[in-house]
Amino acid sequence: MINTPDASLYRGYADLAARQELNKDYEIVAEFRPSSRVAVIAPHGGAIERGTSRIARALAGENFSLFMLEGIRRTDNYAALHLSSRYFDEPNCLKVVSECPIVVAVHGCKGTDEKVLLGGRDDALKNQLAAAIRSVGVAAETIGHAFPAVDTDNICNRGSTGKGVQLEFTAALRGAGTLARVESAIRSELLKANAAAQP
Repeated sequence: MINTPDASLYRGYADLAARQELNKDYEIVAEFRPSSRVAVIAPHGGAIERGTSRIARALAGENFSLFMLEGIRRTDNYAALHLSSRYFDEPNCLKVVSECPIVVAVHGCKGTDEKVLLGGRDDALKNQLAAAIRSVGVAAETIGHAFPAVDTDNICNRGSTGKGVQLEFTAALRGAGTLARVESAIRSELLKANAAAQP
């Protein structure tokens, strides 16, 4: 088993799986809830982008489908396991998102200001979530940042509608007491969206 931290070279989950060992270097959580129209995913969970698994679980609760790939290595989790979102094709994740018209991907980014950077192709939901985040006193940016996530291959855009939302939580926000308010505001909007999307 080659275990070299070179995730920047990966062009799909098969590359990651060939170099890292499931349940030793990373774990996969896939919880599909048939009644859910929302999928919450953390493709860089655990120690890859710290705090994103906890946020994803808070957003999903017991209502929404959930997927997480979590780094559990002692070191080099980001370097070894950060499979780019445009190449993220882990089969369990693809199954979870393919069943849902609403997909929200949780990520972590650098930043000393408490804010969320929103991307993805679902402009309506993106703007709704941004408004909800701002309503609890936290900055939310939908344009002009480094994470537009509009590539159709981005995992957030691979749900049944071909569009989704990517949420980048800054390091400052992931460690702040205000995070719970942000999670609650986002979850409230997702509950509304889930109800509206029921057949």
